[in-house]
Amino acid sequence: MTTGERVTARSRAAGATRSAAPSRRPKRSWKAYLYVLPAFAVFALFLGVPTLQTVQYSFYTWDGISRATAAGLSNYAAVLQDPELRGAFLHAGVLMVFYAAIPVLLGLLLTMVISRANALRGMSAFRTVLFLPQVIASVVVATIWVSIYSQNGLLNQLLDGVGLGSLTRVWLGDYGTALIAIGFVGTWLNIGLCVVLFVSGVGNIQPELFEAARMDGAGALQEFFGITLPALRGQIAVALTLTVTSALKTFDLVYVTTRGGPGTSTTVPAFEAYNRAFNTGQVGAAAAVAVILTIVIMIITALIGRLQPKDVA
Repeated sequence: MTTGERVTARSRAAGATRSAAPSRRPKRSWKAYLYVLPAFAVFALFLGVPTLQTVQYSFYTWDGISRATAAGLSNYAAVLQDPELRGAFLHAGVLMVFYAAIPVLLGLLLTMVISRANALRGMSAFRTVLFLPQVIASVVVATIWVSIYSQNGLLNQLLDGVGLGSLTRVWLGDYGTALIAIGFVGTWLNIGLCVVLFVSGVGNIQPELFEAARMDGAGALQEFFGITLPALRGQIAVALTLTVTSALKTFDLVYVTTRGGPGTSTTVPAFEAYNRAFNTGQVGAAAAVAVILTIVIMIITALIGRLQPKDVA
């Protein structure tokens, strides 16, 4: 057999092998969609349909009882031009500082301390106490803090006790302190969530990295900024998503503590949507506020998602 004949024979054999090999392209199985169908049906029924109805209402002028009339984009124009609604969104921005920025920073600080004292007795109880506010109903939390911020509440008693009686006031009834007082309640609520997320993230870091850093003479701050903080990017993104979302959609805390007052100093978008829909009969305007709030939350969530590591996102 000549060289050319041997090459031709090998090519034919290789082609026969390729044709005999099974295709690597997976066959699409419609059974998988059947498993997803119940969850999709629940989602569409209880979230998709109400969302579409809210969008539909936002294009009508309707008081909730009489016949609705088409309003086009006038509800959205009114929302953007209304100073009270712009103030409500500004208040939500202030609450984001207390609900998200401060809890994340304090959570990272506490995680740095806890991760180095993890072997101490009672640390698990400490973490449980920090997370406890997350499992208490918001109405109960609001009622507790109304008592604390009252004229004869715990906060004013403490100020009197340390000789700062001139600072005492009804914290939720003062124009200058009501929004900040609500913000501190959000900080108290969310700090435990951040600590639990960050401590669980630290548990996933390989101990060899810390041992190697200590052998190289790294201190606590160098360990934290060189190893812990970069490894917690995913947990920080999750914490920011949850806390920022809770700040933007907060309603029950404002409703129970101040009902938007004094004046309009503590109104937030969710409260404005409720107030216009059920107190002033502006269902279309309330739906427009809800749609804009949803869009703002989705945009901010997408921006925060960019913090996620590529292999996690």
